[in-house]
Amino acid sequence: MRDSEPRSAPGRRRQNPRTPEDMPFTIAIDGPAASGKGTIARALARHFGFAHLDTGLLYRAVGAKGGDPVAAARALVPEDLARDDLRSAEAGQAASRVAAIPEVRAALVEFQRRFARSEPGAVLDGRDIGTVICPGAELKLYVTASDETRARRRALELGADEARILAELRERDARDAARDVAPMRPAEDALLFDTTEMSIDEAVAHAIARAQEAGARAQEARA
Repeated sequence: MRDSEPRSAPGRRRQNPRTPEDMPFTIAIDGPAASGKGTIARALARHFGFAHLDTGLLYRAVGAKGGDPVAAARALVPEDLARDDLRSAEAGQAASRVAAIPEVRAALVEFQRRFARSEPGAVLDGRDIGTVICPGAELKLYVTASDETRARRRALELGADEARILAELRERDARDAARDVAPMRPAEDALLFDTTEMSIDEAVAHAIARAQEAGARAQEARA
């Protein structure tokens, strides 16, 4: 799945490295937990040599720090994203709770937007990347899968009870979709991407093809 060398970034012309065609290319990937969006995002970043940010880690880190979540968000540093406990189910639930606080989201927006301008490009995955953080991204994917598939994937990852994970995922989905600020939903121009019946290799290949198509469209628009 990983290439030995990064491929030419979509929409870029290497012979003119500072022309408008060579501006950073942003890929926004949204969707619920355990849909496969993180796996796809990491694979795209490796394939094209882009920077990658799992924005959910920002909220997980804020939730894990405890105390006042707004103060924690404002004081967040990159080292906070390296905690060993951020992938736990408990951290995910904490992230969903603090993400519903407008002041927390506001404190983290600029961090994410700066990252999205990384050169030669960036892949960000989360729940409001295409709708709020990077509405102008060259490619927007909304990745989903059936509830049962997501629960099975997460249970295998964590070694946890599948029924409990299913209940937690549904609770989190409902909270993320119903929040007043930046609810979880696809951007109007996002490509819907259901990974329920896909292998990892199939999903990654599909996403790479969509990125290449988006790059071709970006080149045509800038010509």
